[in-house]
Amino acid sequence: MPVLLVRENGRVRGWPAYLGAVALGAAALALASVWTSGAWATGIGAAVTTFSGLVAERLQPQRGSAAGADTARAGGGALLRTAEGRIPSLRQVDRPELAGAHHADGHPADGSRTPGAAPAYIRRDVEPQLREALGRAGFVLLVGESTAGKSRLAHEVARALFPRHAFVRPLGRAALPQALRVAGTRRRAVLWLDDLEEFLGADGLTTAMLAALSAPVPGRRVVLATMRTQEFRRFDAREESRLTGSDRDAWRTQRDVLRQAQVVRLARHWSAEERRRAAAHTQDPRIVAALRAGERFGIAEVLAAGPELLANWHDAWTPGANPRGAAVVAAAVDCRRAGLRSPVSRDRLRELHRPYLLERGGGDLQPEPFDDAMNWACTAVYATSGLLIGNYTQGYTAFDYLLGAPGLAPVPEHLWQSLVARVSAAEAYDMGLLAHQEGRPRRAAEALSRARLGGVPGADFLLAITVGDAGRPRRAAADLAGITRRREDRLGPGHPDTLAARHQLAFFTGEAGNPHAAAGRFAALAADAASVLGADHPDTLAARHELAYFTGESGAPAEAARQLARLLADRLRVQGPDDPQVLATRRSLIWYRAGEPARTEAELAELLADAERCLGPDDPHTLAVRSSRAAFAARAGRTAEAAAAWESLVADRTRVVGPDHPHTIYARLEWARALASSARPEEARALLTRTLGDARALLEPGHRHLRLARELLADLPPGQQRPA
Repeated sequence: MPVLLVRENGRVRGWPAYLGAVALGAAALALASVWTSGAWATGIGAAVTTFSGLVAERLQPQRGSAAGADTARAGGGALLRTAEGRIPSLRQVDRPELAGAHHADGHPADGSRTPGAAPAYIRRDVEPQLREALGRAGFVLLVGESTAGKSRLAHEVARALFPRHAFVRPLGRAALPQALRVAGTRRRAVLWLDDLEEFLGADGLTTAMLAALSAPVPGRRVVLATMRTQEFRRFDAREESRLTGSDRDAWRTQRDVLRQAQVVRLARHWSAEERRRAAAHTQDPRIVAALRAGERFGIAEVLAAGPELLANWHDAWTPGANPRGAAVVAAAVDCRRAGLRSPVSRDRLRELHRPYLLERGGGDLQPEPFDDAMNWACTAVYATSGLLIGNYTQGYTAFDYLLGAPGLAPVPEHLWQSLVARVSAAEAYDMGLLAHQEGRPRRAAEALSRARLGGVPGADFLLAITVGDAGRPRRAAADLAGITRRREDRLGPGHPDTLAARHQLAFFTGEAGNPHAAAGRFAALAADAASVLGADHPDTLAARHELAYFTGESGAPAEAARQLARLLADRLRVQGPDDPQVLATRRSLIWYRAGEPARTEAELAELLADAERCLGPDDPHTLAVRSSRAAFAARAGRTAEAAAAWESLVADRTRVVGPDHPHTIYARLEWARALASSARPEEARALLTRTLGDARALLEPGHRHLRLARELLADLPPGQQRPA
């Protein structure tokens, strides 16, 4: 039976019939409890309730709101259905594209562009692991890079294991509540969440939803999801990247959802054994061509025409080619990179692409008309996919392969400002969350302010954190004090959300200039967290780290070093040597222990190598280690070396987190200090004057960076007088 999308308002449903079905379920429970008892009552009630739920699902009327109609027209509130409007079984979903797999390169040997059947499925090395996970876990997440073959692998394995299960696929986040309800009424169901990140965030999937869907027998109801590696990395190791220590993650809902999953990882590059299995399909020219591409690309990647699409985008900037189309694609790519998960309308792309075109040359590129640009961007390469996916009604999204293209510049300010002024409150929360994770607190605060005004749960908490990170710790502490009181009253003092608020309140109390009070708060918090969560819980360890840090900042470095040494032993035991927080604890211990200079230098060099290996050169922890190395070079009197190190760090922090981040400002101040110590006072004066001017506009009055800038300026020798 062919499977087609039938919109939720595609047939008439009557309220009397729907209410009758609901009443049937209620009556069944009541009668079962009267006529029988124990297991019989439970079995009869469950069976009839399931039946009535199925009837109710078929008969439920649609609300006639304009918003609902818009959602249905866009497909955002729809489920995948058969031509008859039914939820299909998995064996009916006979094409992998219906499960979200990219269309494979469909050009046959004669060079025509007629779409054909999907290529033969080639067994992947991780298939046994996926089968095992699906046999024992209720929530399985397949993680891999774009076009690695995640959806195809999941589709093939699920069809083999669960052919009679209902295939419940929401076609947008708006349809998630209905998908959960439908899956929950089925005795056997697979809830299919391709690109799981689209279903996280405000009004998205929660652990409570997963718990409500769980079935007593493994394999009866399964949540099977896919996720790009780039998205998963935002959550796979807690985002505790605050340079001063552990940052209580404010996006716990999304992280906790991922922690419920049994994760299976799929490599983009195919193994030698996988390529041998692919070579058995020499009758398919698409697979033969993919094998000829060599080992630089994965076979699924080539079949989806990812490299070819990327090359087309780059080549389109040539004058007289498709430069306007390339600009439209650039805008769509950056919309997704900015955290916007919903499609972008044609009219919005008409507006957003213009600055991209102007930056590359504008009229000198001989750009094509906008309609031609859209047609080019949406044209499929060999019937696989276009650079843009979507249509006039639904809106457009960029092909996800483009999001990982090498050399992409940061999302420009003009696009961010245009988006954040127009998105919904839930979309603003998603954008703010991503900006916070990427170390862009000013952008995060802008987006989260919109989310808070729109009533998005948790936006006030994350907004307070980003306000503090942006250079206003006193304001953050005041806001967090109110949030903490409200959580204590509503949830109780020992609730994890209350403990999280207390953590951030203590941290920004110290950042606002009161390390003694912060140390006292963290001492109490560490004890309470150990009692409620356990001594080895990440939040307990995070509180201990901050306690040690603010103990050192209060003037007791030896005591801080003792605490950090004990903490490091516990973290190594619990988290392992490569965890980001273990690296952060090692850095703090080196700083406060500050023993023999040669030993300190060697420890920092070893730590930097470990950070670059585990986290990469641009991770906040790695940049923090470089900051410590520059500071120790200055302490040792190697001022020229320190000046060069700070200058390099300023450039990298500007590139990674932007020029207005407090950490960038601090690096600029230390660079100026090193210049002054290197007998370059005029260069130091010019740098300090510029930095102080920038900092005044960004940081709250009395901020420690402002005080440091004024002190450094005051310590400079009098400047040379200019001739009259």
